Order: sequence, then structure tokens, then C-alpha cells
Amino acid sequence: MLRKIFDFFIFSSLYIALCAVLMVWQTSELLLGAPPSERLVGFVFFSTICSYNFHWYLTPYSVNPSRRAMWTQRHKILHFILYLVGLVGSVVYFFYLLSHMIALCFGVFVTFLYSAPKLPQPIFRRLRDIAVGKTIFLAIVWTYVTTALPLIIAGAEWSGGPILFVISRFFLIYAICIPFDYRDREDDRKDGIRSLITLLNEKGIDRLFIASLAVFGLSTLGLAFFHYPGFYILLLLIPGILMAVLYNRVKKDFSDYLYYFVLDGLMMFSGLLMLIFRI
Repeated sequence: MLRKIFDFFIFSSLYIALCAVLMVWQTSELLLGAPPSERLVGFVFFSTICSYNFHWYLTPYSVNPSRRAMWTQRHKILHFILYLVGLVGSVVYFFYLLSHMIALCFGVFVTFLYSAPKLPQPIFRRLRDIAVGKTIFLAIVWTYVTTALPLIIAGAEWSGGPILFVISRFFLIYAICIPFDYRDREDDRKDGIRSLITLLNEKGIDRLFIASLAVFGLSTLGLAFFHYPGFYILLLLIPGILMAVLYNRVKKDFSDYLYYFVLDGLMMFSGLLMLIFRI
């Protein structure tokens, strides 16, 4: 029973939606010194539920069946219902934030681009030919929604510190996305979806991962020049360190719990640590 509850929590995308909310909170507290708008939190939560369940509803049967793939096939109706719930919630909060319509619509557009290649219409299927699109779209949308959007909504000034934080978070997310693309290479080839990872050999993938973590580390350390607390900078570095430690394992162990609980959780882990130490 507990495993079924845990599967629902992870595979229904409730967990990843909470990760997104915690990342928004971290951005607001660290860069703005105040909690985020409740309306923004609601929009991010429901839009994450909407986009992820839309993605999984469109996902065909995997050539490498996993616990998540089988759960998804058995719960297509649930994914569709959660997609509708997320859509309604997103629309409601969208109207509360209507004065920021352009900023919100950009996030919605980039999010849609990630799942669009799964749609059967020719105009969307052509997106499968964009070689580097899959991973970059996902990293961009996560960075934009959880980092840039809170700053835009708050009308914050784009100084060196926030820009470095955006760069830091993008390259952490991109580094986390690389193992996902590595694991999904066969499914992507089957579906005709090209990504940078499907084009690179093993050494090329490793170099891309190392380069991403290096930029993440340097941009995070660079926050010290803008007088961000050293303790918080250390907390920001911890997910990258853990990702480096886990990298060789995740290239061999494709456990759904390792990927969808541990790796996804690394995106918000420094935010969780910040919350714990603030309490």
C-alpha cells in the first residue's frame, strides 16, 4: 500500500510540482529577501501538474518498459484528468497574474515545445528534427519558470547576482537532464526525436556533463563577489556535488526511483536545505 501511494506521489507529478514550488520559494528568498507571491506559487504548481501529465499522457509505450512506463500505461485516464485539473488551475491563476501576461505566455510556449514533438500533427513532428532541442527546452523552461519568472513578477532589477544565479540553475538543471536523455536514447530514436545526447558518443556525453557542472560551479561561486552569504553558496553547490558523485551510477542504474525521486529532487535540494536551516 505504501509503495502504491509513493508511486502515485511520484508518477502523478505531484512530487515534481512541489519541487518547482520549492525552487520558486528559494529564488524569492535568496534574491528578493521575501517569499513569492501566492498567486505565482499556485500558477507554477498547477502548470507543472498540467504540463507533466500532458507529456505522460502523450508518451507511447517504452521499448524499455519500466515501473513508471507501466504505471503510465495503466493510468492514462488519470493523467488526462490531472492534465485537466492542472489546466483549469493554471488558467485561474493566469488571470490573477494577467498584468504579466507576456512573461507567463513565454513560459507556457517554451513548456509546450518540449512535449509538442509527441503530437501527431506534421507541424509538431518536424520539431523532432531539432537536434539539441529536447534537453535545452526542458532546462530553459525550468530555469525560466523557477528563477527568472519570480524576478519578473516582482519587478526586480537584473543585476550581476541574479544573472549568475540564473546561469547557475540552468547548468545544474541541464547536467541533471543529461542522464535522462542518456537513458531515453532508444525511445527517442524509436520516436524519431533527435537530441544532442543521441548524436554524441560516450566521451562526448561525459564532456558535456563535466562542462555543465563546471559552469554551474563557477557561476555559483561567483555569487560571492555579489556578497551572497557563503553558507547559502555552499548549500547551492551541494546538489552539483551529489550529481557528480551519482553520475556513473545513473548511467548504469535506470531505476525510476533513482531518476524521478533522487535526480528530480536534486533540483530543489538546496532550496529544501535553505528551508530547513531557516526553520
